[in-house]
Amino acid sequence: MSTYAIGDIQGCLAPLKKLLRAINFNPHNDKLWLTGDLVNRGPDSLNTLRYIKSLGKCVEIVLGNHDLHLLKLSGEVRPRTNDTTLGDTLQAHDLHEILDWLRQKPLFYSEGEYAMVHAGLLPSWSINMAEELSLEVAEALISSKWHSFLMRSYGNTPNLWNDNLTGFSRSRVILNAMTRLRTCSPEGRMNLSYKGGIGTVPSGNMPWFEVPQRQSQNTTIIFGHWSAIGLMVRKNIMCVDSGCVWGNNLSAIRLEDRKVFQVSGLKS
Repeated sequence: MSTYAIGDIQGCLAPLKKLLRAINFNPHNDKLWLTGDLVNRGPDSLNTLRYIKSLGKCVEIVLGNHDLHLLKLSGEVRPRTNDTTLGDTLQAHDLHEILDWLRQKPLFYSEGEYAMVHAGLLPSWSINMAEELSLEVAEALISSKWHSFLMRSYGNTPNLWNDNLTGFSRSRVILNAMTRLRTCSPEGRMNLSYKGGIGTVPSGNMPWFEVPQRQSQNTTIIFGHWSAIGLMVRKNIMCVDSGCVWGNNLSAIRLEDRKVFQVSGLKS
């Protein structure tokens, strides 16, 4: 059995299927870890969701910011069916079934020496704490008030974690860190506007995974979201968003030996 971590798919179903053929993926024996952002920007979000859902229990998924965007749109009284590339998804006959499946996915997943999140973890969060915070959001997303929860959890503030945070201020920090974080200050104040590479990080900030004494540094964190840095494999981090939707590669890393597999993404 092999486990493959794959970065942001974003509706690029054809490259995903090509990559799975390249690794000889067997859903009966192998496992996929998907870092979120299954949808949006690419050409086939709806069938990407249907296909991944059909793979069943061999897939572990964490939610990304684009997945949350789909959930938020779907709960609106008049969904913006012309929003980016999600129109056909929002009008699908099986939308509610897909959303019920998607809402059950966590923000964070860990198993053995690896953990997975879409964007990042704040410096003060241990693996155990990240699991607990992810569970807080998971419980809200499977409740009957899940859409109201999402509507009130959007926003950029507060941008610094405090153990005493409560209510939507607390959930907002959790969601932003796990689905939007790229850089922060050494004390963990998030910069949610920066989208560039590592070489041009604003003064006073650094990549979240380079903060000294980060509490999660003894576990290898697999994440996506940051396509500007591309595929990056270090001792304790793996960024697997290599920008498939932007015309670059779609990447998979086999966790057992860290071998990298890539196929070409969308034509730019």
